[in-house]
Amino acid sequence: MKARRDGLGAGAKPRLARALKGAVRPAGNDSALLLDPSHPSAPRPQGMRRYPEREPVDMLIVGCGAGGATLAQRLARRGWKVVVLEAGPFWDPDEDWVSDEAGSHALYWTEPRVIGGSDPVELGKNNSGRGVGGSMVHFAGFAPRFHPSDFEVHSRDGVGADWPISYEELRPHYQRLEHELPVAGEHWPWGDPHSYPHSPHPVGGGALRMIEGAERCGIEMRVGPVAIANGSFGNRPHCIYRGLCLQGCKVGAKGSPLVTHVPDALAHGVEIRAECMATRIELDEAGRCSGVTYFSEGREHFQGAEAVAVAGYSIETPRLLLHSTSARFPNGLANGNDLVGRGVMVQGAPQIAGRFPEELRMYKAPPPEIASEQFYETEEGRGFARGFSIQTVGPLPIGWAEHVLADGHWGQALREYMRDYNHWYVIGALNELLPLPENRVTLAEETDANGMPVARMDYSQCDNDRANIAFGKQRMREIVRAAGAQDVLEIDRYAHLVGGCRMSEEPESGVVDSDHRTWEVPNLFVADGSVMPTQGSANPALTIMALSARLAERLADKRVTHRTPRERVPA
Repeated sequence: MKARRDGLGAGAKPRLARALKGAVRPAGNDSALLLDPSHPSAPRPQGMRRYPEREPVDMLIVGCGAGGATLAQRLARRGWKVVVLEAGPFWDPDEDWVSDEAGSHALYWTEPRVIGGSDPVELGKNNSGRGVGGSMVHFAGFAPRFHPSDFEVHSRDGVGADWPISYEELRPHYQRLEHELPVAGEHWPWGDPHSYPHSPHPVGGGALRMIEGAERCGIEMRVGPVAIANGSFGNRPHCIYRGLCLQGCKVGAKGSPLVTHVPDALAHGVEIRAECMATRIELDEAGRCSGVTYFSEGREHFQGAEAVAVAGYSIETPRLLLHSTSARFPNGLANGNDLVGRGVMVQGAPQIAGRFPEELRMYKAPPPEIASEQFYETEEGRGFARGFSIQTVGPLPIGWAEHVLADGHWGQALREYMRDYNHWYVIGALNELLPLPENRVTLAEETDANGMPVARMDYSQCDNDRANIAFGKQRMREIVRAAGAQDVLEIDRYAHLVGGCRMSEEPESGVVDSDHRTWEVPNLFVADGSVMPTQGSANPALTIMALSARLAERLADKRVTHRTPRERVPA
């Protein structure tokens, strides 16, 4: 059973406003109505416009996740001819997805990658996506904004880097996307305080326990924000709390680009070529992008384009750029300053589990029921810069078994913990770890099925990172103990990926400018989380979408203005 937290709801708002809250869709995106009411969990690509490869399109986008799908939808609305290349399939949730952890691995990017560094990051289901919709197909649905301070980290705190854009430039895009997804949650008091279009979801017994424990520790918790419809939304149904958000939402209530932006993109002429792996971005004699070489069904193809936007995320985007060598760019495309692939970041994501006398059934969805950003900003006296957020998580049985194993339990002890599953509840932190140039993506010697070198990612923490994680774990243990836990387990892990193609004010310090345009190739753009100079303590999906929406706005005149590239290497 789900319980509603006391005090939630619209309060004293007029009855009509309460009735309509969240029901009004924003202009400029008809995706919620374009879904088939009998098949609301995904659009059907039948009837999609097809462009001939021999004719250049206005924009060729590599990747159909948070960044690529948003950019495609926005540009198509402005009359651009757009082709999107997606390495994974065009999902049909009814046919392709199952309500099972072990059967959901196809949603993740599980092709070979090499990892290294003193604190290597496991790459796979926790931070990589595959297929139309990208990682948001299997994300938990949590959709907070970044804080204004995230854009001024170096100026405020002397670490990391400042962004060449401000929070204020993304605010209108945050607001619009929160209506398009839509996002449900309580009024958010942290960062730039704001409300959400949908009222908060009810929460379960475990979340109520954590609220009580947090209050005893002087920590404020709020419900949401989650990109999960709380009530019907066009042809999308209400969340049914089935507990398998990370395995793909077969219901269609959770917002991912597959249902929030792809339907409208298709309706306005976007072609999405699924299972097409981009391997090289090609240049003409003038040093401008001419299109992309890709593999489909074992055959090599080429699609011409007036402009190219790479939206493959923080591993595959640097990999593609580094592999696109030429006489002009012998070390990789737009990499004359050796910054492509550098500064890749993950978030520390330790989790603390508590055992309670009553059954809490933590699998009940949505997993991130409540959250706190009370420790998000730098606070003098803590001994480290920046901070972390706290949110509830709901691992399913296999995830719970991994948690127990990480705490050192095996055999009979593991079986006992698994039998006790319904009595446990888990909270986790998202720690802002700092961008370091030695944390980077490079090309390994191994190659994939298309002969393209696989990505290698090296990662190591700094002292500030370790202090941040340790402090976050301490606070979470206090919450769980204060909530009345009889036993406590903990696990160290990472979440999310950003960085690798930093956005910068000057070409010496980044890969792209404030308009996502690479400094060295005037019609090449990067439209994903790899452009982020810092990562904050918020899940990055909403910010990636907001950045792409802003980019589309900057390109609204359907013309890529010519700018002489600032060469780093001889032609």
